[in-house]
Amino acid sequence: MLSPPPSESEEVDPWERPTAEVLSGVSALLAERGLSIDIEALRLELEGSAGGPADLSVPLHRVARQAGRDPAELAGELTKAWPTRGSTLNASAKGAYLNFDAEPNQLAATTLLLIGLRGEKYGFLRPTATSVCVEHTSANPNGPFHIGRVRNAIIGDTYARILRAAGHPVTVHYYVDDVGRQAAVISWIWSKPRAEWPPAALATLPTGSDGPALNEKPDHYYGRPYPAVSALLKEDASLAADLGSYAKQVEEGRAPPLHRELSAKVLDGMLASLARLGIRYDELVWESRFLGDGSVDKMIARLKAAPHAVQEENGAWAIDATGYGLPQESSRLIFTRADGTSLYATRDLAYHESKFAAFPRVIDVLGADHLLHSRVLSALLTEIGEPRRPEFVFYQYIQAPGGSKMSTRAGTAVYLDDLLDEAVSRAHTEVLARREDLDDAAVDQIAEAVGASAVRYSILRVAPDKPVQFRWEEALSFEGRTAPFLLYSYARATTLLRKAGRLEPPYPSEAGQLVAPEERRLVRTLSRLPGVVRYAARTGHVHSLATYAHELADAFHSCYQAVPVLRAGAERESRIALVAATRTTLGTTLDLLGLARPERM
Repeated sequence: MLSPPPSESEEVDPWERPTAEVLSGVSALLAERGLSIDIEALRLELEGSAGGPADLSVPLHRVARQAGRDPAELAGELTKAWPTRGSTLNASAKGAYLNFDAEPNQLAATTLLLIGLRGEKYGFLRPTATSVCVEHTSANPNGPFHIGRVRNAIIGDTYARILRAAGHPVTVHYYVDDVGRQAAVISWIWSKPRAEWPPAALATLPTGSDGPALNEKPDHYYGRPYPAVSALLKEDASLAADLGSYAKQVEEGRAPPLHRELSAKVLDGMLASLARLGIRYDELVWESRFLGDGSVDKMIARLKAAPHAVQEENGAWAIDATGYGLPQESSRLIFTRADGTSLYATRDLAYHESKFAAFPRVIDVLGADHLLHSRVLSALLTEIGEPRRPEFVFYQYIQAPGGSKMSTRAGTAVYLDDLLDEAVSRAHTEVLARREDLDDAAVDQIAEAVGASAVRYSILRVAPDKPVQFRWEEALSFEGRTAPFLLYSYARATTLLRKAGRLEPPYPSEAGQLVAPEERRLVRTLSRLPGVVRYAARTGHVHSLATYAHELADAFHSCYQAVPVLRAGAERESRIALVAATRTTLGTTLDLLGLARPERM
């Protein structure tokens, strides 16, 4: 369980005071020389320097250039002027950077004390009143998830977890696209008697089937004909016209009851798949809602009154977008067809207006192929005089095991359910090879945790703007940047504490006993979690938390191999406290990444 955010009075970050000292100290030293620096910009620079060669690093290029000074010379001058008394930081210069390192014993004492006091709330920041809406996934309810779609859900869910840890009230939306031709394909084909189905579509069903087979999920069953029907619609004009008539009913708010019923069934199956990855939503927002409540009609009226609204010869309405820098083919943004029905962009505009009315901050997670849509949305918002904009997190595609790219319409998808089943099966084999002492129930439980976490982490560890090449040998390895390595690290820390008879606090320690380089590296890594949460919440770089998790697990393994814990002498209690702090911090990090926390592996 994720812990609630702290109260406003609690100290939350070992680096709060050192950062404040650098901000005030550097600002004062520069002022003495007739120079000034942007404090907020410097704060962000310090945030970005965490994890580098120095604890905190101040770049002096800009301020030196503005003053006509040599930046390296200025850095050296400020280093000499930094007060040695009353400071917990040691200053040094390297090129144009003024670097600061915390006194190791002080950092260890502060970090272990803070983790001990805050427990699983360590890493959570102070609450803020800025509520956030995160919309992610929003795939059409027309069949099972493939792993290309699931990257959206994994990024969005992790971002929502991080934002909550950063103190924001967060509401997660799934925007259910139940309007339009793509959304109508499934209910259209299933509304027909089997005798009227095209042979290619009928062939996708199990022989003699009158409903889902035993244990077949509804998204798989009802989504079976989708690829075949999509292909047929490109070849058969009469079928396409029939679908068009059906889709028009949906777009006019006259959807047959079967349409909503089947959409809901398919969606239930899709959400069940995501639940295996720990992904859930606060609100399902149906696109048809904005047709039913009049929001789309009101939006159309606003668009017709927009500065660049034009009516086409066939009666359709559009925005002349030639001044928005869009591609030539998008210079006319149609917002109603000739028959008066709306388009997806119009309905999406109404949806965003509802989000802006409820949330100060709105975040959309989109595939890179939706970049043009985001630009169109921005242009339309400008046309209706809306100054607010959503923040966009874009991600690249996933290559499935074997290197194929996925397409639901083409029927070449690698389904998430199949991928998870295969991951669990492979994890089961790996666990059995390592733990012959476990009973079947324990092996099954660990395999499910490892398999699901392996899929999730293998996607999270890659920056969203880079494609993911999913490989089994990497995802399920117990070494390197993988979920099994992280989960094993947590289980190892738990086992150490269990053997020590110290699974519960208190954990007394003396910072002066943690002097080995590996211990100091581990302390420094532990101290960084609140800063990583702050950075990821601000930027949307969820992969930075995945990177941090590996750095923490790696630092723990190095420390465990370098210094004894259970067989230690005078340092035993302090090292047990360090292991306990690692377990707490790694556990919270795993929660924020949506990974399992196995007590044994």
